[in-house]
Amino acid sequence: MSGYRTLALFGKQDSDAVAEALVALRGHLVERGRTVLVDDAFRGTAGLGASCADIAAIRRQADVAVVVGGDGTLLAAARKLGAADVPLVGINQGRLGFMTDIARADMLSAIDRLLAGEFTPDRRMRLEARVLRDGVEVFRTLALNEVVVNKGDLGRMIELEVRVDGEFLYVLRADGMIVATPSGSTAYALSANGPILQPAVPGIALVPLCAHGLTYRPITIADSCAVELRLVHSYDGRVHCDGQDFFDAKAGDCIQLTRSRHPLTLLHPPGYSYFAMLREKLHWSATPHK
Repeated sequence: MSGYRTLALFGKQDSDAVAEALVALRGHLVERGRTVLVDDAFRGTAGLGASCADIAAIRRQADVAVVVGGDGTLLAAARKLGAADVPLVGINQGRLGFMTDIARADMLSAIDRLLAGEFTPDRRMRLEARVLRDGVEVFRTLALNEVVVNKGDLGRMIELEVRVDGEFLYVLRADGMIVATPSGSTAYALSANGPILQPAVPGIALVPLCAHGLTYRPITIADSCAVELRLVHSYDGRVHCDGQDFFDAKAGDCIQLTRSRHPLTLLHPPGYSYFAMLREKLHWSATPHK
């Protein structure tokens, strides 16, 4: 048997289907003698309120967190957990679900296999983002997928001075830049023609957004590198982290990005294959419609 005695439950809010799944999951776990802590956001939901706990208690007590929803819901749960070393399991009730790899129909049987200790851990790197203004830190956060520096509400390009480990790379005139982890390489970066990085690859992808120049191509650098993006001239911008959090940056601000000391652990069910997941989600080798 696994050591998972206390399980936290997170889910997409304002979804009756997700609330129903969480109620069923809570009952299933209680029947098996487990302690259940439900995200406080569901305190007003029938069948869940009595088990709700604040995020500080979940960080301290949970052995594992189960997330019902899509990748966005999993990212939100990861942000709530912060640097706490709580592994995540994803139940897919969203759209693509690159990281929520258990089908809703298989939820209860998969949870039994989780409790039996049959899941495999998968350590995913995170980025630490800091914004410095006149040398003073004004913003800091973690990102599992990507950090995006873009033009915000402006209807024009911005200019970014890009440095890697202190060495000047280029000045980019574009809508912005995506700095993606391997986990994020199948998210926003993929839509900007960035490379797909297998999670085990120790790399960070720099992916320009609509660059004013045909030679600004995506580049993958070592995950040990420190990336600096400085807003130049009179251009303000916005820093987005996992599409969940943002900070309005000003001209002259320096965005520093490094590999975090706090990776995230995903737990996968028996038989999980990253490449099989890509084939399914991206419809590779699909039979053409006649």
